[in-house]
Amino acid sequence: MRRATGMFGCIVLLAACTASETPAPPTAPNRLAPVARPETSASVLKQLASLRRVTARFHDIGTAQKAGWSAQITGCMVSDSGGMGFHYGNVGLIDGSVSVEQPELLLYEPQKNGGMQLVAVEYIIPYTAHARDADAPMLFGKPFTRNDTFQLWGLHAWVWSENPSGMFANWNPKVTCAHAPGGAMAMTH
Repeated sequence: MRRATGMFGCIVLLAACTASETPAPPTAPNRLAPVARPETSASVLKQLASLRRVTARFHDIGTAQKAGWSAQITGCMVSDSGGMGFHYGNVGLIDGSVSVEQPELLLYEPQKNGGMQLVAVEYIIPYTAHARDADAPMLFGKPFTRNDTFQLWGLHAWVWSENPSGMFANWNPKVTCAHAPGGAMAMTH
């Protein structure tokens, strides 16, 4: 079975952050899918290939929104370590469990032409479902990171943008919010 049912405390955050803005026109993918580092196991490579397969259609943000990733969770996020872009969530998937092929969030980098480029996914588990002081949840053989700002555990997978910091790093120094309407949201994560 894919996921348990029920919503948790972070739904308040989602409702508060949801924007009803008209999305910019989609852009065609302009980046090659990044290659995982040599130390990545064969099973993780297979999982990443599966993730790319099921998210490839979401290069068109309109398609992603129609498929349920319609809640704009954050503005365009940047830090001294790089960027993440905008986070769009599928509220129905934020239930305390994760599945490789159904990430809770899709991350988009704003483009110069006004479009949005899919760069990564993020898996999240609210602290209400997995306590902050518990051992970190795992996926792809990697531990999730605590995010006290949003009261959740998170794990990024940069499957659509090369990340010099690593496939599962929080921030990507190649992602920018320079073309974000309204500017960037400086943040720690």
